[in-house]
Amino acid sequence: MKLFFSNILKICILLAAASPVASFAQNLQKGDYGYLYCHMSGDGEWTAYALSRDGLNFHDLIDGKPVFDPAEHARIEGGTRDAYITRKHDDKGYLMVTTDMCVAKSKKWHNYGIDLLQSKDLINWESKTFDFRKGPEIFCDPESPDPYKNYSTIVRVWAPQIFWDPEYVWKDGKKGGYMIYYSLWNPEDGEKYDRMYYSYADESFTKLTKPRLLFDWGYATIDADINYLKTDGLYHMMIKKEGGTPGIFTSTAPTLHGPWSEPDEKDYVDFEGNKKCEGVSAFQKFGDKDWKIAYIEYSSSPKHYRICTADENMRNFRDPQDIRGVKAPQHGSFMTLTKKEYDRLQKWSDSYKKKQEKK
Repeated sequence: MKLFFSNILKICILLAAASPVASFAQNLQKGDYGYLYCHMSGDGEWTAYALSRDGLNFHDLIDGKPVFDPAEHARIEGGTRDAYITRKHDDKGYLMVTTDMCVAKSKKWHNYGIDLLQSKDLINWESKTFDFRKGPEIFCDPESPDPYKNYSTIVRVWAPQIFWDPEYVWKDGKKGGYMIYYSLWNPEDGEKYDRMYYSYADESFTKLTKPRLLFDWGYATIDADINYLKTDGLYHMMIKKEGGTPGIFTSTAPTLHGPWSEPDEKDYVDFEGNKKCEGVSAFQKFGDKDWKIAYIEYSSSPKHYRICTADENMRNFRDPQDIRGVKAPQHGSFMTLTKKEYDRLQKWSDSYKKKQEKK
């Protein structure tokens, strides 16, 4: 009998190995040496870097100064906020998206577009800016329906993030695209509050499809962060609800496009009480099943950038701590690094400091 079941088990293993691997959307994860924190600087509306070996204790690169000239890449307002960074799906470079916005210049919390950037070395970047006010002409799928009658009255295009989707099909039949998700608000077109939308960027990261609504819960939502969890086979989104109970909430869905469940009101990031939080970014430390959930608590003075822990199912939030070693942390994202990448960035920063000392 034992031999019989042993043979059955072997057959099952062989069948599983011969079956196609389940395809799910996820960004490429690589590196077990260090962590890159890529973020908007709290000292200004530019993108900054910090490095860490343990995911909590960081140090600023190039003294927290801009890693690129924001005016060069943010062609609408000259400011790059809310930086989200990830690897290209084929491991041939890096991608970043930012909110094109500069409150210091405009003096208002409105903006009109996003910036798509790519790099081969994390240091030198090229980009394309999408000004949503220009309407259908900036998008690559003119045959698709428009979410608005008038794009020119859009007042917010906030906090874009990237998610590689191998199952997306382009009109020419090619598969695979980068889902860029973000919040939009167009009050003059009848939109009552910020809602989450998505577009797809092609592999060149220079073309973008028209916005499509991701979900609408009946109230404003911003700063979504999506990850796929193998533990339960669901996509988990952490998000800020504008208004209502303060905190960072979780929603889940069986597919990348939904349907997204109502946020869990019983298990959420609630450590800050009535203080306001946003800019969530979830990442896993290498070799650890738990998740780290980072966010900015911005209603205190000074503000606090916090990292707490969640279990392998991105539940049971606990142990919040302030990030250490970053002069001006703000809304950003995290990426694991190889030793080669870590050393390259550190050498770049050291060279910068030596040049500054000689001045």
